[in-house]
Amino acid sequence: MWREARLALTDSLAALNCSIVPAHPWVYGLGQQTSNGAYLSPVNAVSYLAQKLAGTGGHADVVIMMVTGQTQDSFIKSLGGLVDVFPAPAMTQVKRLAQSAAALAVEKMQIPAKAGAALPASMPLSVPTSRAALTAAAISKAQAAAGEGFSIGGLKQQISSFNSLRNGLISRAASELKTLQGKSARAWVFTSRGDIPTTLIELVKNIPDPSAVYSAAVMLAGENLDGIKDMIHEFDPHTGA
Repeated sequence: MWREARLALTDSLAALNCSIVPAHPWVYGLGQQTSNGAYLSPVNAVSYLAQKLAGTGGHADVVIMMVTGQTQDSFIKSLGGLVDVFPAPAMTQVKRLAQSAAALAVEKMQIPAKAGAALPASMPLSVPTSRAALTAAAISKAQAAAGEGFSIGGLKQQISSFNSLRNGLISRAASELKTLQGKSARAWVFTSRGDIPTTLIELVKNIPDPSAVYSAAVMLAGENLDGIKDMIHEFDPHTGA
């Protein structure tokens, strides 16, 4: 069933295999594209996911995460929170597209600069002669390094540098995990396990925020999504996400 929940990473999250289906305004043939932006209602997003799920049959464990918004700003804010906690590539792409659409809308309101009033953007210089020169220089540097010979002192220094780098990477990974586990986001979620026809009946019931004009969702379907479900916590409206 659908419900509003708080999403946060837990230690029980493990690697798993599942099908991933995104639904957002930029899916070809799904969203409504206008000169003012791209729109998708939660009802249309859920209907799209239901059609995808109906084509599988059998049994499945299903989890859907969805964010909605009445305005572009609120939609991007909710989307950013979801991506911080669950940075699935599909949702990360949606965040970029939404931010690009918002930036484009701002640019349309600005007076364009005069042509030729500024230098073009910087870009890497790459011509055949420069590439050949850079390659030759790299080969020469490698040959010089190889000709320096072997020394115990140099080996000890390299081992020490490697250990320092390794310890730094371990420490950084632990810090990043702690930071991720401290983040949370509000989202609409749907969970179901069992035969697909029953799941479809529940999926289209009480679709949340049906009047919203912006929505993005990601559906996960597999044999066992318990690790993902452990991210879903009951939402307390008095404490926020």
